[in-house]
Amino acid sequence: MCVSIFFASEPAGGMRWRRSFPGQARYAAAARRFVAALLDDCPFLDEVTLAADELVVNALRHTRSGGPGGTFAVDVGRWDALVAVAVSDQGGPNEPAVVDAGELAECGRGLRTISAMAAGWGWFGNEQARTVTAVFASSGVSWVAAA
Repeated sequence: MCVSIFFASEPAGGMRWRRSFPGQARYAAAARRFVAALLDDCPFLDEVTLAADELVVNALRHTRSGGPGGTFAVDVGRWDALVAVAVSDQGGPNEPAVVDAGELAECGRGLRTISAMAAGWGWFGNEQARTVTAVFASSGVSWVAAA
């Protein structure tokens, strides 16, 4: 996981896990189960799991990860009161961005949802490979994202 890139300095005493999946829609459920199994006692498990699902779906819909032979990876990092979930994909033509979805739109709300419930989110990469990360923190926990 690129937590050391996302954070100005990686929090001490944490655990990190990574798992790769085939780029098929049916593996979104496997990715959710992976995250949920690692964070069973997490106070914001539902939010982290939802964020992981949204990031996986975005990777499958908007990048080469959802194409023939595609793959994606899910990273989970956990420190005392901080959790980060990241999805790495095989890149695509557009940069991840929060958009205003129309009232009847069937998609376009994933990153807006993540930005509303996470302490922060960000991405790095290009059209060849990209990682999108969401960070969740217990109230009162301060953290600084890398510039």
